[in-house]
Amino acid sequence: MALITIDRKKCKKDGICAAECPFSLIELSDADGFPEIRPAAARLCIQCGHCVAVCPHDALSLASISPDGFQAIGNGSPPTLKKTGQLLTTRRSIRTYQRQTIPRDHIAQLLDLCRWAPSAKNEQPVNWLVMENPQAVHHLAGLVVDWLRTGTAYPGIVSAWDQGKDMVLRGAPHLLVAYAREDSLKPEVDCTIALTYFDLAAASCGIGTCWAGILMAAVAAGHPPLFEALALPVGHRFYGAMIFGYPRFPYFKVPARKEARIIWRS
Repeated sequence: MALITIDRKKCKKDGICAAECPFSLIELSDADGFPEIRPAAARLCIQCGHCVAVCPHDALSLASISPDGFQAIGNGSPPTLKKTGQLLTTRRSIRTYQRQTIPRDHIAQLLDLCRWAPSAKNEQPVNWLVMENPQAVHHLAGLVVDWLRTGTAYPGIVSAWDQGKDMVLRGAPHLLVAYAREDSLKPEVDCTIALTYFDLAAASCGIGTCWAGILMAAVAAGHPPLFEALALPVGHRFYGAMIFGYPRFPYFKVPARKEARIIWRS
C-alpha cells in the first residue's frame, strides 16, 4: 500500500496538502494538477498526518494511520482568548495538597491528552511513570534529602525533613515522571512540552501541580538510590517530573507578573 493515497474523485487540486506538508513531500503534477507524492517521502515522511487533516475534501489517506485515527474537529469555535487567558493566568504552582488521591482513570484521561503535545519530527518519544502511592512519593522525597545531606545546598530543606516536613515533594499524593529513549532526537524538549500539557490540562479540572525541581536536580546529579527507585527501562533517561494532587486551598487572586519584555523588528 502506498504511503499516502490520493482519491482523485474527491481531490479538487487546490494544493492545500502540498502547501502544508512540513517537508514538501507533496507536489502538484504539471500534467494534470493532481497532487503527487515525491519518492523522498519513503524516508522523510514523519507520519504527522497534516496532509490528511488539512484536506477539506477528505481526499487523502495515510497508510500508517487508519481513518478512525483522525478525529473531526467540527465547526465549534475554539476557546476565546479570554477563557484561555483565564486558564493560563490562574494556574498556580501548588505546594499544599489534600490527602485524597486521584483515581487512575482520571489521571489516564489527562495523560491521554498529552499524546497531542508536539515533538521533534513527530517522534512522540515521551513515556510516563506515575507514582500513585503517596508512601512511594514520600520515599522518593527521602532519597532526595539523603542526596542533599552529601552537600551544602538547601540546609533548610534537610532540617525541615528532620522535623517531619517534606519540602522536596511537599507531601503530594502523586508524582509524574516523563522519560524517553536516550537516542531520541530532542527528548528533553519533548518531555518538557508534554509535562506542560499535563500541567495545563490538570489545572483545567481542579488538579494542582508543581514542577519537582529539587528531585530533578538530584537525578541530574546521578544519585544512585534515586535511579534504583525510579527503575526506568534500560536505554531510557529521566527528563522531568511534576508533583500533583487536589489542592488543599483555593486561590482567590492572580499575582502580578513583570511586563512582557519584547524586541519588535519590522
